[in-house]
Amino acid sequence: MLSQHAWIALILFLIAYVIIISEKIHRTKIALMGGILVLFFNIMSQEEAIKSIDFNTIGLLVGMMIIVAITSKTGLFQYMAVKSAKMVGGDPLKILVVFFGLTAICSALLDNVTTVLLFTSVTFAISDLLQINPIPYLITEIIASNIGGTATLIGDPPNIMIGSATGLGFNEFAVNLFVPTFIIGIVTCFILFLLYRKQMNISVQQKQRIMTLEESSFLVDIPLMKKCIAIMCLTIIGFVVHQILHLNSATIAMAGAAVLLIVGRLEPEEVFKEIEWNTIFFFIGLFILVGGLEVTGIISLVAHWAMNVTEGNILLMHVLILWLSAIGSAFVDNIPFVATMIPLIKSMGEIGSIDVTSLWWTLSLGACLGGNGTLIGASANVVVSSLAAAHGRPISFIGYMKVAFPLMIVSILISNIYIYIAYLR
Repeated sequence: MLSQHAWIALILFLIAYVIIISEKIHRTKIALMGGILVLFFNIMSQEEAIKSIDFNTIGLLVGMMIIVAITSKTGLFQYMAVKSAKMVGGDPLKILVVFFGLTAICSALLDNVTTVLLFTSVTFAISDLLQINPIPYLITEIIASNIGGTATLIGDPPNIMIGSATGLGFNEFAVNLFVPTFIIGIVTCFILFLLYRKQMNISVQQKQRIMTLEESSFLVDIPLMKKCIAIMCLTIIGFVVHQILHLNSATIAMAGAAVLLIVGRLEPEEVFKEIEWNTIFFFIGLFILVGGLEVTGIISLVAHWAMNVTEGNILLMHVLILWLSAIGSAFVDNIPFVATMIPLIKSMGEIGSIDVTSLWWTLSLGACLGGNGTLIGASANVVVSSLAAAHGRPISFIGYMKVAFPLMIVSILISNIYIYIAYLR
């Protein structure tokens, strides 16, 4: 039986979600108002609300936004855009495929939020040069970032959480998750290729205009660019070894931003105005709204129901966790969902005296890939859609879902087959 506070938290979340989908009011306004109402109705105290905000995500976003903002002043992204376009003869469809692959690889080696921050700037540069709609590229990069991020321990926050709770390392994640994510990546890229092939037609003159451009002419501050590249490389190395250093990824990102501000000799005010504060405050409001579902036990109630339904059947456990994680992550957020599932899976192993190692890979695949389902399913989605709106090319919630949700279902079906072959035969 749900308490009064639980019903209020659920109603507030659903109302906020419906308004966000309708796109009648800016989603940051709705998320913040929803968060305030959670406090107003005493669902959480202010201290609990602050604790529900994932400051590792906020810090990572702000730090990387600063690094990207400074780097964009050097012309590096325009250089990369022209260079990549010329490598494939200025063909926009081939560029889309190249960007899918690069985004997936970088998301596995860095993290998906950092990757989309970097690639979004390049995307707008190249779409301006080709005079084509950037939205197919942006949707492709969102989907690729979440697929690539699934493959490694550091690629997506749910994997970091699972690794921290279980002691599973980088190599174990790569061995168990590389194969399914690689297959899913190939299938998804092929479907996107077919989907967008008719939207990527440009004239021979446009292609020739790209091929005649000299990419080096876009570099306007080479000394600063060298500093940016050096700091970026050090930041990437920091992400790879952050667990060894016992530092969170937000600390690494903020350290890189602070050092670059100093060595770049730029005024903070000049850089800070480039940060997407809409995105930051949207996350703050959303974290509080979801926190209301957590503290009132709604997320835990759903998870416990899922565990009881399986009745100890190991095959049913995998199927239910995979699909529940995917659908739940698409419509709520994979971070609190995974946080709730971790202790439950542990207790399942203890009570049933079973090895639940394969369930961690099931949870990872469901939560990370499920994030592709909607525009608020994962941090990378929110970041890209906010940047797109800031550039005057907003991504429609429903328009994105029409493309991404079916692709997410395909990825979960492939995951289901992989899990059965790898662990259940």
